Amino acid sequence: MNLSALTGTSALTGKKILITGGTGQVARPVAEALARHNEVWCLGRFGTPGVARELTRQGVTTWYWDMADASPDALKGVPQDFTHVLHSAVHRGEDGDVTAAVEINAVATGRLMTHCRTAEAFLYVSTGALYARSTLDHAYTESDPIDGVADWLPAYPVGKIAAEGAARAFARVLGLPTTIARLNIAYGPGGYGGVPMLYFARMLAGEPIAVPLTGQNWCSPLHTDDLVAQVPHLWRAAGIPATLVNWGGDEAMGMTDCVRHLQELTGVDAHLVPSAVTRETYRFDPTLRRSLTGPCTVGWREGIRSTLEALYPGYVRSLATAG
Repeated sequence: MNLSALTGTSALTGKKILITGGTGQVARPVAEALARHNEVWCLGRFGTPGVARELTRQGVTTWYWDMADASPDALKGVPQDFTHVLHSAVHRGEDGDVTAAVEINAVATGRLMTHCRTAEAFLYVSTGALYARSTLDHAYTESDPIDGVADWLPAYPVGKIAAEGAARAFARVLGLPTTIARLNIAYGPGGYGGVPMLYFARMLAGEPIAVPLTGQNWCSPLHTDDLVAQVPHLWRAAGIPATLVNWGGDEAMGMTDCVRHLQELTGVDAHLVPSAVTRETYRFDPTLRRSLTGPCTVGWREGIRSTLEALYPGYVRSLATAG
């Protein structure tokens, strides 16, 4: 991680911070950065072998928490005096059970907010996948309509909408300053690398990558360095009623362009297949987010190269060759 990414987090010191989903692409780098100057607890199931031990080595306190546990004692033993909360854990609903996704995500969010009702700020990580689909290159703003339709993972955005509703309600009822940040594509050298690296893994395996029948999907990718630096700003923006902001990068990136860039950097062929169903992505208008956090520092081309160099160092060609 670049030292510049720690500018925001290093300004936050002496706090007691609770982070859920601490093994994920979003929460883990935030937890590790904040643990340098704060007391940080991570809640999650820690399914990846060794990850809890690695977080502990970084100074993070880990605690097992299953969002699906609706019992009153689900958070028993977890302190309540946290100053800041980042709720990134999610029940994605890969099994297609929309009712379960709504129940688990909404109830877990409400229980967590109630448990941490004295916090200075609560940050809920939502998704841009809940917007009603417009043109592929439409720049979505926070006021665009939502419908929660995603053919590639139907239960996921519906569960996020339900959790957003819970966050809005509990922010008002508890008087808990809250920010709802609708995340775009987060990527970087930590974890599995994000969606661009999922595509590269498919390229390595010779598997097809579905693309729209015409045009390409667009997104606003957010590099880990910028994500980490922006979290304290999003906490500072928390309000009652909850502050809503699209959380993505400053640059729009076409997903087909992304795959072609991966191909140019590595020489690995990409098998693009036009399809009526793709992993839809969303381009954000960054105006509001920039007013809260300031500009991003990592461009997507640079960010993808550095992520490849960290996770697949043997595949990245020299600048002269790739250029």
